Amino acid sequence: MKILVVCTGNICRSPMGEVVLRERLAEAGVEAEVASAGVSTEETGNPIDPRARRVLAAHGYPVPSRSAHQATAAELQADVVLAMTAGHAKSLRRMMERAGADISCLHLWREFDGSTPIAPDGVFGDGGALGPGGALTTEKRGGSDFYYSAGALDVPDPWYGGEEGFEETLATVEAGADGIVAWLARAKPSGC
Repeated sequence: MKILVVCTGNICRSPMGEVVLRERLAEAGVEAEVASAGVSTEETGNPIDPRARRVLAAHGYPVPSRSAHQATAAELQADVVLAMTAGHAKSLRRMMERAGADISCLHLWREFDGSTPIAPDGVFGDGGALGPGGALTTEKRGGSDFYYSAGALDVPDPWYGGEEGFEETLATVEAGADGIVAWLARAKPSGC
């Protein structure tokens, strides 16, 4: 099973999600490849944010050396694609459609922490927060989707703050990771 975690530039939220989810899956004995990427190229080649690195290490997580990059067409063919925000999901939908990837594999990270029901057909499907009649279906006009979202179902962006923001993000990431592991244990995604 391949899982892709995605945020804006791939230096804060998505690498934190990748590290935490990989550890939680290993602890649970669930075999999966976990990777992360961004929806933009603005941080390509940069390492994980030093604040994210410090917070992860302080909580006992191994932090691999890595470089940020934009999600590739091959990566978007993952069994599960996890967007950190509704804006990321909107950008990913377009990227996945261009890559010929199945958008029913696309979920919000916060679906798995109890913030909203897990959408069996993905975040844009029936019952999904961005699907028909979903909680976040209002359209935004202008600007880039990945800098905008409703906030309620987003993993908080720690970029503009200090270490305390990264602690809050880590707590949200950990809660979601626990839910993802439980979901994968009872309902393996298929058809993606």
